[in-house]
Amino acid sequence: MTAGLLFVLPMLVLFVMFRAFPALGAIGLSFTNYKLSGDFDVVGLKNYADFFTSEVARNALATTLLYAVIYVPLVLAVALGIALLLNHIVWGSGLFRSMMFLPYVTSFVLAGIIWTWLLSLEGPINAVVGALGQAPIPFLSGAQPLILTSIASASVWHGYGYSMLILLAGLKTIPEELYESARIDGATAWRQFRHITLPLLRPSLFFVLVIETIAAFQVFDTAYVMTGGGPARASYSLVYFLYDSAFRYFNFGQAAAVGVVLFAIVLVLSLVQRLVLDRETA
Repeated sequence: MTAGLLFVLPMLVLFVMFRAFPALGAIGLSFTNYKLSGDFDVVGLKNYADFFTSEVARNALATTLLYAVIYVPLVLAVALGIALLLNHIVWGSGLFRSMMFLPYVTSFVLAGIIWTWLLSLEGPINAVVGALGQAPIPFLSGAQPLILTSIASASVWHGYGYSMLILLAGLKTIPEELYESARIDGATAWRQFRHITLPLLRPSLFFVLVIETIAAFQVFDTAYVMTGGGPARASYSLVYFLYDSAFRYFNFGQAAAVGVVLFAIVLVLSLVQRLVLDRETA
């Protein structure tokens, strides 16, 4: 027991120093009007009251929720689809996995720049649309759902690789004998997927669902590069509001309050997802 604690101790110390203390510090900071000079006054729940009464903050929260609704199902579908394909590749599987994972190791900024060019009015996608005799599609300057879908597409291209590997690892743990028995009984590919793959892949899917939900609520880099939060705050996310509060208006107490609210939202959503999964498993 003592030897085990000694092995865990270095990571525990790092966790406390760089995770627990900063988190507690942010919670404490949210109850102050901390200034860049280091001076502050305790203001109680004022920062939280300002957040929930601010139209900009409410719009940022609504935008983030809409983005999550678009992004999470899209990245789950792409990651699961590619994981299923890679699971059936025998020759050159390592090469294909590396190729599929490659976008994940690129930066969000680079991904945003690439997709801004692809989706611009003069970009290759609209060039194809124009060649078909259609008007250019304003991917980054049209209606809010279209803009958020464009940003989500860039984020999915960049981020699906990690979830793909998690799901692929889950697929590798499913015994092949189950599929052989199902095929002998005449089960179609869809029935095999529904009654074997999905139930046995549920723990991996839950993990991926949680981390991608967290990623959706933390969206910032791609929106910052592709649209700058616009047009007319159509892509102005909750983390973008946090960034502006801290580094544009130097309202660090308000920024900390936004971070605490964001943490609470993600925690509640994760618990709800866990309860739903447990209920379906029971």
